[in-house]
This record gives sequence, C-alpha cells and structure tokens, in this order.
Amino acid sequence: MNTIGKAFKFGDNIDTDLIIPARYLNTTEAKELAKYCMQDLDEDFTEKINEGDIIVGGNNFGCGSSREHAPIAIKGAGISCVIAKSYARIFYRNSFNIGLPILESEEASESISQGDEIEVDFSEGIIKNITKKEEYKADKFPEFIQNIIKHHGLVGYVKNKLNQGVKNDI
Repeated sequence: MNTIGKAFKFGDNIDTDLIIPARYLNTTEAKELAKYCMQDLDEDFTEKINEGDIIVGGNNFGCGSSREHAPIAIKGAGISCVIAKSYARIFYRNSFNIGLPILESEEASESISQGDEIEVDFSEGIIKNITKKEEYKADKFPEFIQNIIKHHGLVGYVKNKLNQGVKNDI
C-alpha cells in the first residue's frame, strides 16, 4: 500500500478547529467539510492541493476536540495521509476509524519541506522524500490497520467482515 504526493507543511499544535473551523460543523459530509479544510491556516489550501497530497505536521497534530470532523475533512479533501511528530490520541484514533492513514516520524516531520514530493509505503513504514533523496522510518501498519484503511474505515471494515460471514474476529 503506497501513496505519492506533494507535502503541505504545518507546525506544532494544529488543533481540530484549525483543521476544520467550528463554524462549518453543521454537516458530517466529507466533500462539504473538505471545502473548508485548513482554511484558517491557509485560505487557499483546498485550491492548491491535488488528490493524493500529504499533510506534514509537527507535535500534537489534531489536538482539541474529539469530533471526527477533522480527519473527515482532511480525507474528503483528497489528502492521502498525514505525517507528524506526534498526534493527539483522539485524533489518532478517529483517523484510523474513518480510514485516514497517519504516520508518526520525528525525522520526516523535521526534514520534509513545503512542496517536497513524498512517497509513503504504509506496509513497510518507509517515507521517501523524492525531492531531497532522503528516506525516513515510521512504524509500519499492522495488517488489520491496513485492512481498515483499505475498507475506508472501521465501519467499512466491519461491514465487509459481516458480509463475509466472519463475525468472530471483529
């Protein structure tokens, strides 16, 4: 499972209200939330990104509220993954619950610059900076997490398991 995209870099303590401002939380529709993703940090963010691009953050990415709107907005905008030094635990959990891949790598977070072309191999935990010809390490995703992402989140994963008649390993 790989992705390639351009890096959009943000700093430390990017909270959920910066990811998706509270004034837009009257829906949970991904494409509607995506229109306002990162708007208060970069008002043209959604016009600059392409499907598959990558957000790079610093420490404590996704701090703030526990609502799932933030990772839904990021995923809905077409961002393929987020790389950061660390995450607020509820954002971390919510991201996997909705099928947004996130990786922790201090080295990648510090070394990647705005606009760098990045390739991520989730199954091996390898982040390649194609622009700088560098490679960084993150924890690889266990198979069950890869399956959750493949099925677009925990709900899709469970539905798939139920459709297969496999109820024991949920």
